[in-house]
Amino acid sequence: MKTQRWLVVASLGLAAVVVGCANPGIVAMSQNTYLLVKSDRAGIFGNVAALKAEVIQEANSFAAGQGKVAVPINSRETPVSPGHFATFEYQFQLVSPSDPAAGRGALMPMPNTVIESTGKTTVEVINKESAKKDVYADLMKLDDLRKRGILSDEEFTAQKKKLLLEN
Repeated sequence: MKTQRWLVVASLGLAAVVVGCANPGIVAMSQNTYLLVKSDRAGIFGNVAALKAEVIQEANSFAAGQGKVAVPINSRETPVSPGHFATFEYQFQLVSPSDPAAGRGALMPMPNTVIESTGKTTVEVINKESAKKDVYADLMKLDDLRKRGILSDEEFTAQKKKLLLEN
C-alpha cells in the first residue's frame, strides 16, 4: 500500500516537472509582435532543422488563423550542449496580407565569421558643424587683424580665399 502511494506521488511529481518544462507556446510581446520558443527534447538525436521548421510553421499557422501574415523579426538558435536541449526562439510580427512588409523576405542569417584586422587604422572624423564654426572663427580673426591694420585689404582677401578654398 505504501509502495503504491509512493508511486502515485512520484508520478504526480514527475508529471508536474514535465508540464513545468513544457514550451510556453506563442507569447505576445507587444501589439502584433509575438515570440515562440521551442526545445528539442530528443537531445543529441534531435533535428534542429526540423525544430526550426516546426516553429516557423506554427507561427505561420497562428498568423493565418487571424487572417494575417507572420513577418520574421528575429531568431536565435541554441545548439545542443551538455545538460541543455537545442532551442529555437522566433520573434515575429503579424501584418495584413496587403501590407508591404508582408512581402519582406526571411531572416538573414547572422555571420559565423569574424574578420579581424591587426593593422593600425587612422580615422579622421570631421564634424561639419564644428568645421563651419572654425571657418567662421578664423574669418573673424582675419577681419580683426585687418581692422587693427596688421593685415592689408589685399592680404585679408588672399587669406580669406585660401581659408574658404581649404573648406
